[in-house]
Amino acid sequence: MKFGKRIRALGALVGIGVLALVAACSGGGSGNSTGSNGSSSTSLTIANVAGTTWTCGFNPFNPSVSGLSIGFVYEPLVYVNPLQNSKETPMIAKSSQWSSDKKTLTFTIRDGIKWSDGKPLTADDVAYTFNLLKANKGLDLNALWSSGLTSVTASGDTVTMKFSAPSTTYYYYIADQTPIIPKHIWDTGAAAKDPVQYTDAKPIGSGPYTVSDCKPQNVRYQANANFWQKGKPAIKTINYPAYTDNSPANLDLAEGKAQWGGQYIPNIDRYYVNRDKADNHYWFPPVANVQIFLNLKQGPTANLAVRQALAYAINKDQVSKTAVGGQLPSSNQAGIVLPTFKDWYDQAAADKYGYKQDPAKVKQYLAKAGYSTSNPLKLSIISVSGYTDWEAELQEIKTELAPLGIDLTVQNIAGQTYDTKLYKGDFQLAYGSQTGGPVPYFELRQNLYSGNTAPIGQNASTNYSRYSNPKTDALFKAYPAADDQKQHDIVNQLQQVMLSDIPTIPVLESVSWFQYNTKDISGWPTAQNPYALPAPYAVPDNEQVLLQLKPKS
Repeated sequence: MKFGKRIRALGALVGIGVLALVAACSGGGSGNSTGSNGSSSTSLTIANVAGTTWTCGFNPFNPSVSGLSIGFVYEPLVYVNPLQNSKETPMIAKSSQWSSDKKTLTFTIRDGIKWSDGKPLTADDVAYTFNLLKANKGLDLNALWSSGLTSVTASGDTVTMKFSAPSTTYYYYIADQTPIIPKHIWDTGAAAKDPVQYTDAKPIGSGPYTVSDCKPQNVRYQANANFWQKGKPAIKTINYPAYTDNSPANLDLAEGKAQWGGQYIPNIDRYYVNRDKADNHYWFPPVANVQIFLNLKQGPTANLAVRQALAYAINKDQVSKTAVGGQLPSSNQAGIVLPTFKDWYDQAAADKYGYKQDPAKVKQYLAKAGYSTSNPLKLSIISVSGYTDWEAELQEIKTELAPLGIDLTVQNIAGQTYDTKLYKGDFQLAYGSQTGGPVPYFELRQNLYSGNTAPIGQNASTNYSRYSNPKTDALFKAYPAADDQKQHDIVNQLQQVMLSDIPTIPVLESVSWFQYNTKDISGWPTAQNPYALPAPYAVPDNEQVLLQLKPKS
């Protein structure tokens, strides 16, 4: 799923005693239940709207379902916290070391880790994972092998990665964003035949949970008996209902039937907090952008003048106020999340273009593109059915565009259909978000680096607009070897690309949506203790949350 797209890219938890299952096929359950011996026990239900039912596939390299597997079943080498200056928590790898020229990265793999089927996890599994990405471009979602990675080898308990140039920036993708898989499972049968399309219905991982049951309406996770962290997870059972609309998920959260939420709740203080002021809480750290992806390869938006007209047509402050009550701040066309990354923002460049609603400029650029009152611009935009905040935002945008000569048709579709269209470029406009990372470079790379895209009809891992420019690619490739000042200069140049070429239109700042109930469970992240991105769909951050949670009883 990816945290910016909620469950479009996804997320999940952590024991003692006998824990009763939460009924979840109905779309919710109680965090407090009574076991067969009459004793109180605690389990957890997640309320996060996917906009679709579950396929019961768990391939961690399939963005449509990876949020149901990464963090629960599969783990990274190291957790890197975007909210704490890239603070590192060793996971599968107990340590890592760069060579003096920053071209060789060595990981030492932790002893004693077992896969959930009891077989040992070794350095060979780690090397196998990365080499599988090399052999199957469709798995290499962060384009590591086209960014300078040249070899990955294992020897004893170490894994050595070599690069063609200094590459410290890619550490986040390698250590944090790549789930490690077992060679003995993926090197045989259906997985070996086609790992890109492999369903992975019964995933074997090293993480804190296993999938004990899956139905289209609910995934049930049970604590992994072979998990390498002694005494964890402390919460033994998790239920992840498949909500197709925000409303029932919000109600389950407000009534305490679900304890961990990750979506928009209108009038949240009145509807959610006031129902249980002692235990219902929320926190929304801004992390990326909710944006309009524009098809740059076909249709009207392949014309720069059309994109310029759109960039001057939207009143983002009004979208924020009208659609979500200001819970999401308005974005800037440079694509820099504020105030999170204020030290990176090129205010002067943004002021030069002055992107704000300007009817005169909209008319000017529409005329340049060949549109007029008698020949209005007609566009369609896809979004996820059931995402009530996105629906409200797009309704406001549609209303704003209409008097300016732009007829926008909003298509709210099921989550799986949306994913397919988004990844294959089957849209004119698409409303969505990227995951971002510890600095603006990562979201900009997801939007602009050609190595992350694909021809129309083939799956793009990110860069859904299909932007491609050799000069821009060169900036991304120069960034890892640059010093701090030069990296800021490169990000300034990338902001210039966003401002001049308009490959996407950031509308609102995407937050890590997070509602949590403290009645029966403690250990949640907070603004005072931001040990991980808090949304249940944020991966692999969700594992850090799961490992901190404890039943109060």
